[in-house]
Amino acid sequence: MHVEVRSPAVVETEPASKPHFIERVPGLLVVLTLAAAAVPLGRLVPVIGGPVFGIVLGVLAGVLVPTLRGSWSRPGYEFASKTLLQLSIVVLGTGLSLQQVVRVGSDSLPVMLGTLTVALGGAWLFGRLLGVRGDTQTLIGVGTAICGASAIAAATAAIGAKRSSVAYALATIFTFNVVAVLAFPPLGHLLGLDAQAFGLWAGTAINDTSSVVAAGYTYSQEAGDQALVVKLTRSLMLIPIVIGLVILKSRREARTANRLATANRVGAASGEAASAIGHAPGLPWRRMVPLFLIGFVAAAGLRSAGLVPNAWQDTLSLVGTFLITSALVAIGLSMRPSELRKAGWRPLALGALLWMSVALSSLGLQLLTGTL
Repeated sequence: MHVEVRSPAVVETEPASKPHFIERVPGLLVVLTLAAAAVPLGRLVPVIGGPVFGIVLGVLAGVLVPTLRGSWSRPGYEFASKTLLQLSIVVLGTGLSLQQVVRVGSDSLPVMLGTLTVALGGAWLFGRLLGVRGDTQTLIGVGTAICGASAIAAATAAIGAKRSSVAYALATIFTFNVVAVLAFPPLGHLLGLDAQAFGLWAGTAINDTSSVVAAGYTYSQEAGDQALVVKLTRSLMLIPIVIGLVILKSRREARTANRLATANRVGAASGEAASAIGHAPGLPWRRMVPLFLIGFVAAAGLRSAGLVPNAWQDTLSLVGTFLITSALVAIGLSMRPSELRKAGWRPLALGALLWMSVALSSLGLQLLTGTL
């Protein structure tokens, strides 16, 4: 069975013209109301987090109140799942100072880059073996490799993943976040890891920041500090990964267009149309480098230059969490549980294999580089 996604984000068809803002208001009000409930729940239970509560509340609200899925709400849901999602990535960039990357040191970088390679390569290999392909495979791989829900959000904004793929990936990442928070501290003590080694292990092998913080500071203050810096540095990998995803998606679309052009070369009119498609201009820079990614880098640059005061960090973090939670509420409201049942156990098995591979490779690389 293949779990493959071919259609974009929250709705299956694109509207003929963009809806006016007033048409988006009803759906946005529903989204923001549910997000306002999900974010406090996430702060109460940080191991789960606001984004996971958001998509769960969205799905439950859509099932229990079917009228919430009416055409009146669709423009607002689409706006939240796309525009608010992209805006959340920009705001989250203010939490990353480039000076932190330097402080991590060269000893940590081989472990971070190695586990990134293991996660992405494992997603390709195990995804093929399990039959989990397309956007589901990509999102689980990116979420495991970089920073959980935030990476899934960035990849979704870049490739327009189907709502069910987002749900599979979030459920998988959440499951192994909980396992990691419970298992890593006792395992670290059993292995005799010092604070620096445990912090590097947690920062490279646990996905969401909240779970990294929970596991790291459970172990010790020093381990928590190290884990958080490693985790934030790992978030920088969003930049090349998202650019790569956009380029790959655009090339696939170009190949599809060329195949259609070749198939339609019958008669003079069809030949002219095909030629026009086949010789389309190169990929615009704004398709290769999405604006939200430029915003993310700019926000990190402002933080690094000291233009984002430390006193603003808690507020900006809350705003970023609220935006990403709102986007996932919208995705949850737009999906149906039957879409999740089609995939069965395979996405979870992929997540388990990747999580174990990254955890073991992180320890192995620390041993090889002498940081263990």
